Amino acid sequence: MVLSNLPIFIFILVLLTPSVAVDFHFEACRQPMTCGDNQTIQYPFYIHNRQRSFCGYPGFQLKCHQNGHPILHLAGRDFSVRSISYEEHSLRLSDHAVSSAAECSALIRSLSVLTNERFHLGDGQDGICGGEESRDEAERNGLVVEWTAGECRFCNKSGGYCGFDDSTHFFKCYCPDRPHAFHCTPPPPDKRKILGIALGAGFSGVILLLLLFALWYRRRRRPAPNILTRNISCEPYSKFDVDDGGGVCFEVPVFSYAELETATNKFDRDKELGDGGFGTVYHGKLHDGREVAVKRLYQHNYRRVEQFMNEVKILTRFRHKNLVSLYGCTSKRSRELLLVYEFVPNGTVADHLHGERASSSLLTWPIRMNIAIETASALVYLHASDIIHRDVKTTNILLDNNFSVKVADFGLSRLFPNDVSHVSTAPQGTPGYVDPEYYQCYQLTTKSDVYSFGVVLIELISSMPAVDITRHRHEINLSNLAVNKILRQEIDELVDPCLGYQSDENVRRMIMGVAWLAFLCLQQDKERRPTMEEALETLKRIENGEESENLLDNSALLKSYDPTPSPEYDEIQLLKNKTQQLLSPTSVADKWISSTSFVSASTSISSKS
Repeated sequence: MVLSNLPIFIFILVLLTPSVAVDFHFEACRQPMTCGDNQTIQYPFYIHNRQRSFCGYPGFQLKCHQNGHPILHLAGRDFSVRSISYEEHSLRLSDHAVSSAAECSALIRSLSVLTNERFHLGDGQDGICGGEESRDEAERNGLVVEWTAGECRFCNKSGGYCGFDDSTHFFKCYCPDRPHAFHCTPPPPDKRKILGIALGAGFSGVILLLLLFALWYRRRRRPAPNILTRNISCEPYSKFDVDDGGGVCFEVPVFSYAELETATNKFDRDKELGDGGFGTVYHGKLHDGREVAVKRLYQHNYRRVEQFMNEVKILTRFRHKNLVSLYGCTSKRSRELLLVYEFVPNGTVADHLHGERASSSLLTWPIRMNIAIETASALVYLHASDIIHRDVKTTNILLDNNFSVKVADFGLSRLFPNDVSHVSTAPQGTPGYVDPEYYQCYQLTTKSDVYSFGVVLIELISSMPAVDITRHRHEINLSNLAVNKILRQEIDELVDPCLGYQSDENVRRMIMGVAWLAFLCLQQDKERRPTMEEALETLKRIENGEESENLLDNSALLKSYDPTPSPEYDEIQLLKNKTQQLLSPTSVADKWISSTSFVSASTSISSKS
């Protein structure tokens, strides 16, 4: 009797299972919440102790008071959330503790360079502290702060609810069956079609088996898949793997090769923007009118594919107002691997300092100071996210029409594990910017980026390129030239005369401060270098006139300076009272292209770069 009823029991169980097996995350995030003054709280925000943290993004936690506004903790203080615009990705914040112009200005500065960088101050807020009436208006209406989070509309359209996976640090779409990477799968077919499908299945079974056998036989005879197919794998959207665009890969849109070929006029040489490290960058215009920069891989080999993957993963995982935005890429089955970025129209810092756009009327000292601060801010964000850029240089610092910074080119970047002090890897980078300790010891740390940033600071001061083979052999590398000048107290011989160093006392003070900061960043011993966070804070204090005494009193540092020899030269050359000079950390004896990174040919290190 029991055995005879078993099939019926199993049938009923199968019918009931879909109605009860709803994913836990989907249930937890599906109910909208209101807070205090009846504001609707939804992704990317979530309410502390009322919603699970995976229903929102890290840093978007709100505290809810019964009769007041929600509270957001940001930049080390609590703000009242006056309103949230989910369409414009912005919210209005107020702080009752701000009662004076000085406190208001301090608040604006703290919001201008946020450490978590998912939030940034909206445009047009700088003058809001100008008077009591403006401050009262700011108190009534709040400051506009914009946020950046994973795109939610595709998930919502497919019936899911958006959230964030703390274990993978990626956006998730929570669906009734399970979490998905981008959107829910289509609903099951209509029950009226099931009978027809079942009847047809029997007749098609034999044909299906024959097709599977033919496919197996064909794949058995086919050569091993090429390097691209083995190494480029997207999220599980197999229907988008063909080269027709329209899908997602690592949570960014997939473009077809044909679309990008059309956008760049078949990769016309006249549309070349420059050398992008491991590919050529072209200006393009998509069919929707957006201007883009398209990076085209040089070669289809393992190294280039690894760099392609690296850049896609980093730019989809981390967002910052001073990092270039990735719009998408081609699929793994595309005839070429292409990356599509936002178009940054004003060239690179190198172009403006010593390239085609060089002009004394453009990059004034205040602009250069802002470039240094915004570049440091981007690097602080990367280091806080356990990323080492590894190729910081002025050709990788882009400028928009307002001369705001966009740091680019993450092909050489490395994810830095939380539980180690360094990563062992063969030296990679660009001549003139490579950390000498990294070159000698094969140990990559965040201080390697600090050294490269020091070279960038010297370029901003001097308008000279990092490497110039027309200079004296001991001054080919700008880092050597700068260290020698600073040690001899000859900074005036290093500074670009167009900056007003001799005529403007305030400019002179700031340039002196930045030069000494660069000197600290260029220390041979990495332990003597500041962190990027310390460098950023120092730059802001220099700009505000608060750091001159600390930086300019460096006699003790000069006496203790140890001119460790460079690894590229045989003889040891000492500074000041010696007859020889400190040599460069980077050799240019081999073939060198100014805008292209190099990869060491060393075979003594077994770890991959």
